Amino acid sequence: MSWYVSYIVIYFIFMFAMGVYYFFKIKTYDEYLIGGWSVGYWPIVGTIVSTWCGAAVFIGWVGMGFAVGLSGFFKFALPGIAFSILLIFVFAAPLRRQKLYTLADLFSERFGGKAGIVPSILSAFIYSVPTLALQIVGMSTIFKIALGIELGLGIFLSFALILGFTILGGLPAAIVTDAIQAFILLAGIGILFAASVVYGGGFGNIIEKTQIEYLSPVGPSGLNEVLLFALSVGPFYLVWQSTWQRVFASESEKVAKKACITGFLIAGAISILPFCIGIIARQFAPADIRPDLLFSYVTVELLPPAVGGIVLVGLLAALMTGADSFILQGSSNLTRDLYSRLVNPNANEKQLMATARWTVVIISVLGLIVAYAMTDIVTLYQWALRLSATVMIFPFLAVMFWRRTTKKGVVWSMVLSAIATLGWPYLAIGIDHTVFGFLVSIISLVGISLITQHDKTEQVRAVYWEDLDSANSDDEKIIVPPDSNSISS
Repeated sequence: MSWYVSYIVIYFIFMFAMGVYYFFKIKTYDEYLIGGWSVGYWPIVGTIVSTWCGAAVFIGWVGMGFAVGLSGFFKFALPGIAFSILLIFVFAAPLRRQKLYTLADLFSERFGGKAGIVPSILSAFIYSVPTLALQIVGMSTIFKIALGIELGLGIFLSFALILGFTILGGLPAAIVTDAIQAFILLAGIGILFAASVVYGGGFGNIIEKTQIEYLSPVGPSGLNEVLLFALSVGPFYLVWQSTWQRVFASESEKVAKKACITGFLIAGAISILPFCIGIIARQFAPADIRPDLLFSYVTVELLPPAVGGIVLVGLLAALMTGADSFILQGSSNLTRDLYSRLVNPNANEKQLMATARWTVVIISVLGLIVAYAMTDIVTLYQWALRLSATVMIFPFLAVMFWRRTTKKGVVWSMVLSAIATLGWPYLAIGIDHTVFGFLVSIISLVGISLITQHDKTEQVRAVYWEDLDSANSDDEKIIVPPDSNSISS
């Protein structure tokens, strides 16, 4: 246990030293929530990897590999990576040029008024809070294994440590420490994978003794279920505000695109490993073990404390980086979308900074409440992904590509698709819940937009096409010399 204590203490001393440093360094609200649009290539790569590889990777996906095999990678990880890279490749440049803070900012700028309230509430409360709770519970599990701390006390200790670091350093501290934690995370999961292979008797023995359906991309459940899960999970990552914040924080469009794509490719490669560890664990773990406890079991059983401590710190790094990102995501929504736009549009820098830190506290406390109250946070997290995707994807695409979309069409689309998705379990219909939510979203969006007129608060434009035209126009201005007439004459 002394190894575990030493590693954990050293880790948190480093984290809080960085938090205190950035507490005195950060001067503006822009720096606190968005890094002042000035973060370089490698810090962005590191924070993408660290944020992606949170509790879901270390705890959830190891258990999923044990339960369903490699198909879990194709249900959850691969769709998320693919849609994240699509977001970066297609939308990073036009989004960054808007100088936004949040997803809701895009809707508020396009439609004016209170159009950003729905996406803001979704991002802050429906997504950020339960995902933060997942990180808190994951960290409390580490404290129980390593330090013998009772689960309830561990949850509060986790909350206090996460809140303390986040409120001190904001996004700059999170991004810098994420870049360093990415190496700890890679070392931890790599060590655990290698130990699992050795303990399982090598690749040949593992493949020979593993049932074929657990090595299949479609698994025991078949292709249809894999595709439906991919549809439920993947599209959400087009509107995952954590990625948007990294795009906005980058020092240039070029850095945003290259660093984020690199980060997600690395994260995708890492994501295969926990599923493989879960599959290998079928050779030696108790058949009735709870999937969410498998990671802890494998770490303790396979590794001596001196090495296992590195793995546990790798998990702590993943949990911390996920937690601070989700808190800052929710804080951005509350500060920018609700306080700055609706409550106090004339707020000065001091008021915005104070509000940002207070909203960090609010999101953290709500996450603590959910961590204590919920018995099945993973299911809640999956519903948060599903609801966010069905409500936001088509409105987002309409804002980017369809000039004819109206404020009433977008708002009613978000409201109706939310009702449809939440009400699906009670409707007894044969359509998959995600498909049903998407159908309600696009039909209501297109139908209501076509029968309504643009509101007087709207800036009537398709952001993607107008941004593209503007970029082409700028290119032409650069290419043509200012004294071309005198040269030709």
